[in-house]
Formats: sequence, C-alpha cells, structure tokens
Amino acid sequence: MDSSKAFLYLVFLLFSLHFFTALATEFAVGGDKGWAVPKVKDDQVYDRWAGKNRFKIGDTLSFGYKKDSVLVVTKEEYEKCKSSHPIFFSNNGKTIYKLEQPGLYYFISGVSGHCERGLKMIIKVLESESPPQSANQTSPTSNGASAAATPTALMGFVVSLFGALIY
Repeated sequence: MDSSKAFLYLVFLLFSLHFFTALATEFAVGGDKGWAVPKVKDDQVYDRWAGKNRFKIGDTLSFGYKKDSVLVVTKEEYEKCKSSHPIFFSNNGKTIYKLEQPGLYYFISGVSGHCERGLKMIIKVLESESPPQSANQTSPTSNGASAAATPTALMGFVVSLFGALIY
C-alpha cells in the first residue's frame, strides 16, 4: 500500500471512530443532583428524570454519588427495594453503566433505606433503528425527495466513497 492510500485509510478510520462515538450519549443520572437520596421521600424523582430522556443501545449512564451504590436488579427486586444477587453492582462513587440491549433496566441504591426513600429508577432503552428499506420499498415523500439519511446509510456512503478513493 503506498503512502497516499495509507493516509486515506487512516483518515477514514479516524472519521469512522468519531462518527460511531458521536452516536452514543452519556447521561448524567439526576442531572446536577446526581444519584442521591431525595430530600423529601419521592419514589418518582429519578423516573421523572428518565422520562425526559430517550435512551438507545450504546448510550451510557453516569452515576455520581457519595457513600452509596448502584445496583441493576430484576423487576421483582426493584419493587421490593432489595437484592441479594444484583445483575450489576458498583460503589466507587462514579459509576458508568452501558445500555447494551433494548428493554427495561431497574436501578436501585444498595444502601439500606435509600431505595425506599426514592433512590431508584427505571430506564427504558428503545429498539435499534430498523435496517434501511430496499429501493423498491421506499415510500416517496410529499415533495418527491428521499427521507433524511440514517447514520447507517451515511456510513455506507462513506465506506463506498472511501473504497472508490483507494482503488
């Protein structure tokens, strides 16, 4: 491979990494308040925060807290505010949790009494976008233009363009 092709490959690789990184979002759980026991008992505080956001596969949740913990538990354990075998546990004060599949995630504090006072949350992760339709399945828009490009379609275009540049 000559140096110009190697340079183009490097540029493409860097662009690709940046592009896919930009697709995921890191959410600071609870905003400025972080992951803390509500001042007034309210078991909906974090659910209201979660309801204002849209979570997708690949996003991360950043939990900031002091002298507490984060547990991912089953629905039943969430409802009881108790888990003897959590799916995930962390108590390092700065927990990053990656959302890897669609569905509901149940989070509670592992410190006695904190969950009962409102330190718990349910997150709904949305399904991935469906694959792009084939040319014979697309529906025209009102002005005859095609719909906006999806990240997958855009990446396909970039890969095709890169392939044309190399060869």
